[in-house]
Order: sequence, then C-alpha cells, then structure tokens
Amino acid sequence: MNTSDISALIDRLHGCDTPTVCNAIEVAQARRGFAEFTHRTVVWAGNDDARIVGFARTARITGTMPPSEPPDEIRARRMAYFEAMNAGPRPGVAVIEDADGDAAIGAWWGEVHAQVHKGVFGLSGAVTNGVVRDLGDMPDSFPVLAGSVGPSHAFVHVQDIGIPVSIFGMTVAEGDLIHADRHGAVCIPADVIPKLNAALDRLFAAEAVVLDPLKDGPIDFETFKTLWAGFEKART
Repeated sequence: MNTSDISALIDRLHGCDTPTVCNAIEVAQARRGFAEFTHRTVVWAGNDDARIVGFARTARITGTMPPSEPPDEIRARRMAYFEAMNAGPRPGVAVIEDADGDAAIGAWWGEVHAQVHKGVFGLSGAVTNGVVRDLGDMPDSFPVLAGSVGPSHAFVHVQDIGIPVSIFGMTVAEGDLIHADRHGAVCIPADVIPKLNAALDRLFAAEAVVLDPLKDGPIDFETFKTLWAGFEKART
C-alpha cells in the first residue's frame, strides 16, 4: 500500500472500535482463530470513544526491584528509550511490556510521561500490561490502555528497547500496526493491512443484513432465520 492508502486506512480505523477491527481481520483471513489481541480485562485511561491507532514503538520495563546497574547506565538507557520513541513512522504508539506481569506495581505512565510522549515524541497513545496513574491529570488525546492503576512509580526503569513484546497474550514487534480502545488492543497482521478496507466493507454489509431490518422494530423468528442465513453467507 502507498502512503496515501495507509493514511486513509488509519483515518478509517479511528472510526472503528477494536471489536470491529478484530472481526474484520477474521473476514480478511476467511477464518476464525486469530488471537493477536489482549486476552484479559484492561484499564482504559482516556475518553470512552477514543481510539489508539498507529505503528508500535516497543520497550520492556520493570519496577518491583531497584535496578542492579549503575545509575549512569540506567539514565543512558532511559535516554536511548526516549530517542527510540521519538523515531519511526507516524502515527506511533508506545507499546510497553512490564516484565513484572501481574505483580507490576511501578507506574511508567502518568502525567509527565504521557505529556512527553504526546508533546515531544508525537505519539498517539500507549498500550501496556503495566500500571498507570495520575488519572485526573492525563493529557487529552493521549489514551493509555494499561493492566492496572496504582499510585507509585516504585523502581520502574527500562530494561530493553525495540524488541518484540507481549501484552496480555498479544505479541507486538516494532512497527506493527496497533488498534486499541476501551475493549483492549489488537495487532493487525501485516498481510491483512492491504485487505482491511475491503474486509471492513464486507463486514458492515453483512451486519446490515440483520441490523437494518431491526431498526424498524421487532421481527418474527422465521424472518430472523432467513436474515441470519443471509448474514452468515455475506460474512463468510
């Protein structure tokens, strides 16, 4: 796909919720079984109708224990992280795995980091299995999907930059196209991207087979059976 086609697709994806994108991926692949989405309930720090769409900038953090490296090394790695977040295609999304998993207590995401990632690096949001805080002070138009809410940054520090990460069962590599909202996140396969517009068209047309008649009021079961058969045929 050329740059203008990608830009148009990203604009369209901002108008779709994440469940719709998951369904469209199945339509594009002509099968069920796609699993590169978050597999558990998440925390959504953003407006209810906000969406995160962009190309992943990845890193891994930890925060339950203090770092063992010298402070200068930790500071240098943090700056290397910032440089990595500032690089790459746009729109961009910070996708940050907390190596502490369900035991994570250190909030990497709060007012300062969110403002920096938005206002300096120009990123569109963040996806993490880690902790978010400062919920009342987060900037507009920078949603964060997280694993939990907590009050402290604890010992949180960067471990790795630009490596494949895992967010609640969703594997993400640097540069992958991510879609997220209050339902969770999905990593769109590279081979699906050129097919996604057509898949969305087909999905919406299939859903309309059932949904449009219901706009006029209740229908009887025999009518429903006919409509559902048409829906299944149209979608698959």
